[in-house]
Amino acid sequence: MGESYRDLIAWQKAIRLVTEIYEATGQFPRDELYGLSSQLRRAAVSVPSNIAKGQAWFSRKEFHHFLAPARGSLVEIETQLIISQNLGYLSSRAVELLLAQAAELGRILNGLIASIKRAA
Repeated sequence: MGESYRDLIAWQKAIRLVTEIYEATGQFPRDELYGLSSQLRRAAVSVPSNIAKGQAWFSRKEFHHFLAPARGSLVEIETQLIISQNLGYLSSRAVELLLAQAAELGRILNGLIASIKRAA
């Protein structure tokens, strides 16, 4: 548990996803600035933020406690990406790529959660 949150693959991949989400939502219609675009961005930022906060506690129990909201934000992102596609804000290909990143991050988070439970 002594490593920095920045050393965690989950955090690194979450940061990459945030960047991709910001780039993708940059092309949303202007009237979505405070709607779906904002929700997607907040959910995306929440994932690495919760990973970092949890790791900073240096307690497995607390780390686990913060990984659950990170996982919850990830499924919010997946849902909001599908809505964005349905509304024509993002192409099917863009959504497919972002969903693949989110799924990979979800598997990594699940593995991290499982390893913390085993170590407890």
